[in-house]
Amino acid sequence: MTENADTAGEARGRFPVAVVLQRTPATSPWIEHVWDATGIAVNGQYPDREPQLVRDDGKTAVYLVGGLQVSLHADECESYYYNLVSETPRAYVVAHATDDNDRPQPFCVSMSFDEAHAYLEGDDRIFAVEVPPELYRWTEQFVIANYFPQKKLKRKLRDWSADTTGESPA
Repeated sequence: MTENADTAGEARGRFPVAVVLQRTPATSPWIEHVWDATGIAVNGQYPDREPQLVRDDGKTAVYLVGGLQVSLHADECESYYYNLVSETPRAYVVAHATDDNDRPQPFCVSMSFDEAHAYLEGDDRIFAVEVPPELYRWTEQFVIANYFPQKKLKRKLRDWSADTTGESPA
């Protein structure tokens, strides 16, 4: 990707990423292997959504699934903020689950816990992975530019004993 394309994508709130999937032998006698998302690559040179085999040593296989983007939205800024200031910030990879033990199919990467949690209502799988420094800084800049915390106000309670109308509160 050219630098201009990267800048234009970032200005619109999109950051190109690829997801690293790993297949390892299972410890359960009922399944052969387990899939996990282990990280995110951020340099934007992986436009292909088809999984690319990176390494296979006979037991563990690592695949790279490109063509994904992190999209940021102003109405999710509070969730991004709390993610960034947490002890361990995470990016959330959302993947279609398959009925059998086949490879999950990532279709969304989010910096919002709230968005990722919403996908749990369906049959999708959620993987929490470390946030690469470039993605952290990019999200941080977006939050600084778009997040304005609202002061939490307590509701003032009415003193019912001082009610002079003579009516009982209903």
